Amino acid sequence: MLHPPVEPMLAQAAETIPPAGLLSGGVAYEQKFDGHRTLLFTPTDPGGRVLLQTRRGSLVQDRWPDLVAAAKEQLPHGLVLDGELLVWDAGAGRLSFEALQRRAAARGRSAAGLAARWPAYFVAFDVLQQDGVRLLTHPYSQRRALLEGLFATRALTAPWTLCPMTTDLIVAREWLESWTDVSGVEGIVIKPLTSRYHPSYRGWTKIRRRDTTEAIIGAITGTLARPQLLLLGRHDQHGRLRAVGRTVPLRPDAAQQVAEHLTAAAPGHPWEGVRFSATWGSRDVLDTTLVHPRLVAEVSADRAIDHGGVYRHPLRFQRLRLDVGLVDVPGFGESPAAAAG
Repeated sequence: MLHPPVEPMLAQAAETIPPAGLLSGGVAYEQKFDGHRTLLFTPTDPGGRVLLQTRRGSLVQDRWPDLVAAAKEQLPHGLVLDGELLVWDAGAGRLSFEALQRRAAARGRSAAGLAARWPAYFVAFDVLQQDGVRLLTHPYSQRRALLEGLFATRALTAPWTLCPMTTDLIVAREWLESWTDVSGVEGIVIKPLTSRYHPSYRGWTKIRRRDTTEAIIGAITGTLARPQLLLLGRHDQHGRLRAVGRTVPLRPDAAQQVAEHLTAAAPGHPWEGVRFSATWGSRDVLDTTLVHPRLVAEVSADRAIDHGGVYRHPLRFQRLRLDVGLVDVPGFGESPAAAAG
């Protein structure tokens, strides 16, 4: 029997889809959703509790009363599912990571109230236990068949969703190029059909779609002579420069290229007094130097974007766009498709 905490199996990042023949036995391609990785445990007896475990091992079922109620009503006992927890914003007509974050922090009455406003959905991509029997040593192909059988025999519908999967490379490429235009879908995960489920082991491969776009350099870390990170912004509809993200550390050649064109900020910079987090959601603050916001950087970005246009993951600097003016930079909050260069 499995009991929380169970460390989930992980994926290592890659830039492109590996050749189909690289792994013997074949591979499966699954859509990758931008949500919260969650393990769901149903009790082995009617009097037990439904448990929801985060990737880091915390139990958070008190924050998801709607999902717990649906599990009690629709799922069999002794089941453990691995999947992605998502939230639908009916008002915006899309999946919302911001609403997901708010729900993940709520408890008690506020959790119930937010559940009514922003219902939760569970996208299942693996089954680790069924009828109290552990399935970790079963190959992925067998686990997937059992998962599909569970959805078919139980006629599961919302809030339960079976993660789309294909073994067709052409379809997988289409997903990566087209489906990632859909809010909440950020790429694909590649899984060997013969692989067992190894907790905490990076035995899968994840590929996020990346777009090339432009943003304005508003601040840096390091010095004007040796910038390390770039803090980037875009103008909103009122002409205010709004922060949208930061880059990964610059390569030496890129840092030299940027340094040749940087100018210290004059008084009245729009980011005076602004503090920048070291990472998304972190309380650690970067030591930044404001620069004159006139340089445009071309960057590579994935699809993890908050409502309003803030990138949750670091961007990759590609080059300076000295041929592009500030008016040519996408505005704050433009869709990824509109912002792609």
